Amino acid sequence: MIFQDGAGYPFLRKSEGGHVEVTTEELFFDLIYVFLVTQISHGLLHHLNGTGFLQTLVLWFAAWLGWQYTGWVTNWFDPRSPSLRCVLFGSMALALLCGAAAPEAFGVRGLDFAICYAVMQAGRSAFVVWRLPPGHDLLPNYRRILGWNLISGACWIIGALYPSDMRLMFWCMAVLCEYVSPMFGFWLPFLGRSHTSDWTISGSHLVERCQLFVMVALGEAIMASGLSMARAENWNTPVLLSFCVSFLCTIAMWWLYFGTSIKKAEHAITRSSDPGRMGAYVHYIHAILIAGIIVTAVGMDILLENPFESLSRPALAVMTLGPLLYLFGSCLYGRIVTSCWSIWHIAGICAFAALSSLGLSLSPLAICAIGTVILLLVAGGAEWNSQN
Repeated sequence: MIFQDGAGYPFLRKSEGGHVEVTTEELFFDLIYVFLVTQISHGLLHHLNGTGFLQTLVLWFAAWLGWQYTGWVTNWFDPRSPSLRCVLFGSMALALLCGAAAPEAFGVRGLDFAICYAVMQAGRSAFVVWRLPPGHDLLPNYRRILGWNLISGACWIIGALYPSDMRLMFWCMAVLCEYVSPMFGFWLPFLGRSHTSDWTISGSHLVERCQLFVMVALGEAIMASGLSMARAENWNTPVLLSFCVSFLCTIAMWWLYFGTSIKKAEHAITRSSDPGRMGAYVHYIHAILIAGIIVTAVGMDILLENPFESLSRPALAVMTLGPLLYLFGSCLYGRIVTSCWSIWHIAGICAFAALSSLGLSLSPLAICAIGTVILLLVAGGAEWNSQN
């Protein structure tokens, strides 16, 4: 069933040969995440401890889930329709406020962050439930999604009323509600569960949207290098070497993602007997993969500020955990889209595990240089393996 919205645009998207194009509205929406990712990474940079890691993780999953649920909406519904365009713009405003509140989300801005996030998530789903006609196949699915958004939103707002420790516990529950509920079909009493086999999605659109978010995250790594050079008083040899290493590390991460498994991702979703489940797996894995890029960008900040100073354990953890997470996510992604484990990725993960155990005896420049070489070798080896 196709029904019109406003200036003749169909509310439901129509694919041509299984392809759904990414619209300028979606690209405009992604601009907000340039700011949001920067806020989250800088928050971790200034709170390098166990609590800081957990708080950053919760905020990152909130950011990712906000983007992910929007991505599924624009896969099914046309963002050029006036009503959905307004919802996207409203979501952008709320996401921008979440980004502004993020540095103090576990402080004085907790309730501001929680309300903006809960309204964004539940409001988007409520709009779809209101807009879909009775009897449409996606209506029961979005009723269940709205139910989980409301449960999650309650956890966000209740948590914001407590001090930071209890807030972290409630917000972890909120994140789990939205991240885990798709795994069992958004089951709710009286509403039943959804089945991924009923989720008719465009694999090309989903993969392209994920690619664009990876580019946003890599942009944060590029910005870390550029801003550090702008702040440096003298472009001496250590500063230039650190810049070269950080820039090559970003290139290696780009190569690893866009030069290997990404080429086969669209075909894997399209050919799958259950494209909805495959699409959900792709989104789950990207949460890990992009988290790795964000943490790596924080490690680059540490390198560019102090290339030869001794490292604390939290700083070492950031500098090795980021690339390790990225490799782990990339390895899982390759396994999903090719049905094979990459020996190059596994070897790289082992190499970073070894580097983390020896890192306190090395300078930040040495750690990042070794890590960059590992990433370049894995990227080159994986691409060579995919071509042979």
